[in-house]
Amino acid sequence: MLKEFKDFISRGNLVDIAVGFVMGLAFAGVVQAFVGRIVNPLIGLLFNVSSLDTWLTFGKIDEATGLPAGSVGAFIGAFINFLIVAWVMFLVVKAYNRMKAAEEEAAPAEPPEEVVLLREIRDSLSR
Repeated sequence: MLKEFKDFISRGNLVDIAVGFVMGLAFAGVVQAFVGRIVNPLIGLLFNVSSLDTWLTFGKIDEATGLPAGSVGAFIGAFINFLIVAWVMFLVVKAYNRMKAAEEEAAPAEPPEEVVLLREIRDSLSR
C-alpha cells in the first residue's frame, strides 16, 4: 500500500498539478493585492468613498472588523478580482494550446502501419 501511494504521488501529472495549484494561489494573492490596494481605491475615488469596500454598505457593524455586514462595493471588488484571474488563465490556456499545436505540426506524422509493412517487404525483396 505504501508503494502504491509513493507511485501515485511521484507521477508527473500529480506533481504538475501541485505546482500549478501553488502557482495559482500565489498569483491569486498578487491579483488580490492589486485589486484591493490599487483598483478598489481608484474606483472609490470615482464614487467619492475611501475604498470600494465601503461603498453601498448595509447591515450591522461587526465589532471585530469594524466593517458592515454587507457591501455591494466589496462584491464588485471580488468580481473584478475574478475577472482578472479568469482573463489571465484564459491567456495561459490559449498560449499552451498554441504551443501544443506548434509541437504537433513540427513533429512529422508517422506513416500508417500498412505503409511501414509494405516498405519492409519492398526492402527485403530488393536485397
